[in-house]
Amino acid sequence: MNFSYHHIFQPGSDPAAAPLLLLHGTGGNERDLLPLARTLSPGAAVLSPRGDVSEHGALRFFARLAEGRFDPAEVTRRTHTLADFIAAASTHYGLDPARLTAVGFSNGANIAATILQLRPTVLGGAVILRSMVVLDQPATSASLSNKRVLLLNGAADPIVPLDHPPRLAALLRAGGAEVTQQMVTASHGLIADDLTAAKSWLSP
Repeated sequence: MNFSYHHIFQPGSDPAAAPLLLLHGTGGNERDLLPLARTLSPGAAVLSPRGDVSEHGALRFFARLAEGRFDPAEVTRRTHTLADFIAAASTHYGLDPARLTAVGFSNGANIAATILQLRPTVLGGAVILRSMVVLDQPATSASLSNKRVLLLNGAADPIVPLDHPPRLAALLRAGGAEVTQQMVTASHGLIADDLTAAKSWLSP
């Protein structure tokens, strides 16, 4: 099958573990979050696409106008393109969209959030690491019912304004999502507390 994104798929060894969709940050690739996935849920199936937008050679999932500034039309178009890929790949690899859980970091976290806002049927939930508000619009009422979301942000993050995590939580809760929001004593990079919180949240 001719997929729109270069990607890695790794079958799972534990049927009880929710499959994971890995979404890397700016400058990363489809291999970046594989070690994280194995730490968080060793037996989970993994689908990891490579961002197809280049920012001076650094791969991303959508373009930005400047740090923290985005074109809503660009974000919306890229979100739907990625969601189409996720839907097709889920069918091809036999992944249950109701259980597929995104694990996104930075730019990958941002597009995980916009997928929940715009195309919620392709995901069952998400671990969103260091996200900001990219699309300032609430999820459609009841579109995220029975979906769980974990927002993990750094208290000293120079990239994400402190008011963004609670704002994003509110946008997702408008759709009925069960959102857990947690701040860790960190900058934009991940620390051990992120892994502990995410692993605990993912445990069945």
